[in-house]
Amino acid sequence: MKTAEAARLSDEETAGIDAYWRAANYLSVGQIYLLDNPLLREPLRPEHIKPRLLGHWGTSPGLNFCYAHLNRVITARDLDMIYVMGPGHGGPAAVANAWLEGTYSEVYPHVAQDEAGMARLFRQFSFPGGVPSHVAPETPGSIHEGGELGYSLAHAYGAAFDNPGLVVACIVGDGEAETGPLAASWHSTKFLDPVRDGAVLPILHLNGYKIANPAVLARIPEEELCMLFEGYGYRPLLVSGDDPHSMHRRMASALDQALDEIGRIQRAARAGGDAARRRWPMIVLRTPKGWTGPEVVDGLPVEGTWRAHQVPLPNVRGNPAHLAQLEAWLRSYGPGELFDADGRPVAAVRERAPRGRRRMSANPHANGGELLRPLVLPDFRDYAVAAGEPGTTAAEPTRVLGAFLRDVVAANPGNFRIMGPDETASNRLGAVFEATDRVFQGELLPTDEHQARHGQVMEVLSEHLCQGWLEGYLLTGRHGVFNSYEAFVHIVDAMFNQHAKWLKVTRELPWRRPVASLNYLLSSHVWRQDHNGFTHQDPGFLDVVMNKKPQIVRVYLPPDANTLLSVADHCLRSRDYVNVVVAGKQPSLTWLSMDEAIAHCTRGIGIWEWASTGGGADPDVVLACAGDVPTLETLAAADLLRRHFPDLRVRVVNVVDLMRLQPPGEHPHGLPDAEFDAIFTTDKPIIFAFHGYPYLVHRLTYRRAGHRNLHVRGYKEEGTTTTPFDMVMLNDLDRYHLVMDVIDRVPGLGGRVAPIRQRMADRRLALRAHTREYGEDAPEVRDWTWPYGDGTGGGRPDAGEPVPGGAGGAGEEAS
Repeated sequence: MKTAEAARLSDEETAGIDAYWRAANYLSVGQIYLLDNPLLREPLRPEHIKPRLLGHWGTSPGLNFCYAHLNRVITARDLDMIYVMGPGHGGPAAVANAWLEGTYSEVYPHVAQDEAGMARLFRQFSFPGGVPSHVAPETPGSIHEGGELGYSLAHAYGAAFDNPGLVVACIVGDGEAETGPLAASWHSTKFLDPVRDGAVLPILHLNGYKIANPAVLARIPEEELCMLFEGYGYRPLLVSGDDPHSMHRRMASALDQALDEIGRIQRAARAGGDAARRRWPMIVLRTPKGWTGPEVVDGLPVEGTWRAHQVPLPNVRGNPAHLAQLEAWLRSYGPGELFDADGRPVAAVRERAPRGRRRMSANPHANGGELLRPLVLPDFRDYAVAAGEPGTTAAEPTRVLGAFLRDVVAANPGNFRIMGPDETASNRLGAVFEATDRVFQGELLPTDEHQARHGQVMEVLSEHLCQGWLEGYLLTGRHGVFNSYEAFVHIVDAMFNQHAKWLKVTRELPWRRPVASLNYLLSSHVWRQDHNGFTHQDPGFLDVVMNKKPQIVRVYLPPDANTLLSVADHCLRSRDYVNVVVAGKQPSLTWLSMDEAIAHCTRGIGIWEWASTGGGADPDVVLACAGDVPTLETLAAADLLRRHFPDLRVRVVNVVDLMRLQPPGEHPHGLPDAEFDAIFTTDKPIIFAFHGYPYLVHRLTYRRAGHRNLHVRGYKEEGTTTTPFDMVMLNDLDRYHLVMDVIDRVPGLGGRVAPIRQRMADRRLALRAHTREYGEDAPEVRDWTWPYGDGTGGGRPDAGEPVPGGAGGAGEEAS
C-alpha cells in the first residue's frame, strides 16, 4: 500500500477546499439538530432544537471531505463524475453538498440558497413531511438508497459499464465492507472493459466503528489490509490522519495519482496496445469517526469512537451543557465566514463547486431517465412458433426467447446487457452468444467458449452482483435483463425490495425521469428441476414481489413460447416497473398462435373456449391455471373430464398477468368485479392450478364474490429429484388429482361417480410405481397432447380477428 504524499496545493486552494468542507459540515450538523436560527444570529435556545434528534453524524464529515476534494478534480480535469455513497445513512452530507452546489434549490425552489431556504433545509431533515435521513431518491445526484448496506460498489460498476467517459467515485463504508455483497463486488474489475467502459474509483472510508462495534477492516494491520486489496487486484493509496491541513494535501495527492493511473490504463487499452488486465487504483481513507465534532460528552470520549455514529449530543433541549456544547460545535466551523448576510454561501465556497452538469448533484447519469434511449427492438412476431392445432406441437420457450434476445443484443450495443449467475446457457438463452460474448478480464484459455474482453452478457456466480450491476446500469439510463434459476433469485429479495422502494419514491418526484424496468426472467423453475431436486424448488419470489406497491410490480406467467415472446417485448418497452416473468426451458406444448398469444397477453386473462365444453353456456365448473406446467395439467384434466363426463360443462381459464386476479382498487391491472364474475362465476366451483404457493391466489382474490368456491392447487413444499410428472403428483397438482377435485366439488357428481374417482386415484398410484420401476414417466403422460383440434370446444375464436396490442407485445392493457 502506498501512502499518498502531500500535493502541491496552493494555500489559496487549500483554504478554499477547507471552507467548502466546513460549510458542508455545518449544514450536516444543522440538519440533525436545528429547527430554527440556522445562522446562529442569536444565542442558541432550546426552542431552536428539534424535539426528536435523528440522523447520522459519524460518517458525514468524511463524506463531505471526499466530496470537497472530488469537486476539485472535476473542475481541474473537466471530469464527468457521479458519487455513490455507500454509508447511505450519511444523508445529511449528500443533502448539504447538493444545496451548496445549488442543485437542491433548482430542484426544490422553496429550499432556496438563502437563510430562509437553509432553515427549510434543516427543518425538513428527518422531520414529519420532510426528507429521509438516508441518501434517498429525493436527494439530487443519488442513484443509491443507503437504507441497506452492501450494494454501493456493485451499483457503481453497473453505472460505469458502457459509459466510457464516466468516472464513478464510490465511498465504501467500513461497516458496509463487512457484508457479503460488498466483498464480492471488489471482483467487478474482472468485468470492467477499459476500452468501452468507464472507471470506478473506490474510496474505502475507515473511521473505525459501526453503531456499537469496531469495524473489521479498520482493526487489521495495514500490511494485511494492503495484501487484501492487492489480492483483489487493486493498487491502494493510503490517506490517514486527523489534521485537516495536512489531510487536504494528502487527499489531493491521492486523487491526482489515482486519476492519473486511471487515465493511463484507459489510454493504453483504447490505443490497442495493452490488453492485459491492470491494477485499478483505490483510496483507503482513514479518519476519526465524527471528525471535527465533540471530542468528549459527559466525560466520555465521542470523536473517534462509536458514540459519534448518530447523534453525539443526545439531550440538547433538556441539558444546558449539551446546548452550549452544540452551539460551540456549530460556531467552530465559522458560519459567518462561510455564508453571507443573506445566508448564501460566500463566493469562496461557491467557486469550489463545478458548473452546470459537471456538478455531481446535477449529473444526468444520476437521473438516468434523462439519458434513456428506447431499445431498438425486432418484431417479436418474427420469432413465433407455428402453433398448428392447440397443444399438438412443442417448443422450448426460453430457447425461442433466446433468438429474440440475440437480435435485441445485436441492435443495441452499449445500451443493453444480460446479467445472470452462470445460467444464461443453462436457461436456454444460448442464442445470444451468436451476437455477443461473456465479458471477462481475467485469464482467457483456449478451452473457453464465448469469453472475451468485451461482451453484453455478464455472468458471475453471485446473484447480488448481477442485481447490483443491473440496478446501476438501469439507473444511469440503460436497459437489461436478469435471468436466474427461480429458487435462487430469493438471494436478492432484499435488493429487490430496495429497488422497488426506490421506484415507488421516484414516481412521486417530477424531476426524476422514468428509467427502464428491472426485468427478471426466472426459469429452471420449481416444476422442472429434474436434475437438482428439492433444494432448487421454490416459487416464493412471487410472494415477495406481491408485497410491493402495485404501481411498481408486475408478474407474468406465460403458458407457452408465443405468449413468452409477447410478454418479453412488452417488458423491454416498459418503464419504472419491476417485471417478473416465469417461463420454462424444457420442451412444452404450444397452445396459442402468435395472434392469439398477443390478444391473450393483452387481456392478461381469458377463457380458452377451444378447451372448454358446453358451447358457451354457464359452466358446471371452472378450471383455472397460471404457469406453464399448471396449464398442461389443467388441459390434461379437461381432456379426462371430457372422456368421463361428456355432459359436464367445463370452462378453462388461463391467467398470464397475475395482477388481473386483484380488484382494480388493489392494482392498476385488476379486473373489475363484473368481468371477474363473468369469467369465474359467483356460484360455481373453481379449481385453480397455480405455479406457486396456493395461498398467493387466495390472497389476491379474497374480496371476490366467488372466493368461497375457490380451491387452489400449487406447490406445497414437496419435492425431490424425480420425474416431471412425479413432481406434480407429489404436490397434488397433477391432472388426476384435479379431476378428483372436480368430482368432490361439483354438486351431484360425488356419489354416482365414485368408481371414476377411485380410478383417478389408482392411476396416480400406477404412474408413481412406473417412475420407481423405470426411472421415467409413463408414455401416457410424457407424450400427452391435446387430442381435439379446432371446433370441439367452440373453436379458436381469436384466429384471424383484429388483435389489440400489435407490435407492443402484451399491449396497452398490460402496461
